[in-house]
Amino acid sequence: MKTLLTLLTLNAIALPAAETPPLLALPGKVVFASSLNTEPASPWKAAKGRWELSDGVWKGSELAEDKHGAVIRLPNQLQDFMVEYEFRFDGARSTSLSINAVKDHMARISITPNSVTIQRDDNDHEGPDKAVVFARFPADFAPGTWHKVRLEMVGDTLVGRVDNLVAWGSSELFKSIKAAPGFTVAGQSVSFRNLSIREASLNPGWESAKGTLPKPGEKVTPAPSAGKGKAKGKGKKKAACQLVLPHLLSSNIAPWPDPGGFFSKGF
Repeated sequence: MKTLLTLLTLNAIALPAAETPPLLALPGKVVFASSLNTEPASPWKAAKGRWELSDGVWKGSELAEDKHGAVIRLPNQLQDFMVEYEFRFDGARSTSLSINAVKDHMARISITPNSVTIQRDDNDHEGPDKAVVFARFPADFAPGTWHKVRLEMVGDTLVGRVDNLVAWGSSELFKSIKAAPGFTVAGQSVSFRNLSIREASLNPGWESAKGTLPKPGEKVTPAPSAGKGKAKGKGKKKAACQLVLPHLLSSNIAPWPDPGGFFSKGF
């Protein structure tokens, strides 16, 4: 019995990050799920780059002629939700999980081989609005190794997690409809698998959980230097628009409509 208890304790300590309970969200109905083990196809829309099936998982690569990072998105509109997936660097400079507003960008988790940034995005390009970095952590993602991402958005708050790196932030913008979740890749390449998107409601334990996390802006290391071929935005200079969305587990959910063409026009 003592040996069994010891093993159970060790297993609990070693529990992978993405298997730990969500902090902000109570997951509900599955909106979209895929192992990402088939060729990218509808309802996905690849706006830039090359997206393909390689060794049983998705691979995204920037194309030099695009002069923009690789981008692929779903047309879904969401309110409160949780996204989970896995990614692997295979030579790229960066990747991101990106969430749009109905007009322009909203939030993202940006990942390089040596950093993780969780932020509210610049939402007006040419206007006065600016991105707000909630946290930027140093990291070490070796090529060829898989890592887990979770994004929770409920009400005016988000929680982002990559492996054991976790941060939160709030914005009035987050209360609006979220649109076109997707991945970006700068360079060549990043692999993705095991994507799920679920509806969510507020976890009643969130206030207690929040107290264990760094306050927004408290953990911000210097931004990594930009390399050639970074994704380009309109108007104000912005960091590469990289999105990360892994392997989809089969989905029978019909895609959301695209009123106003926000999905087809934006990256």
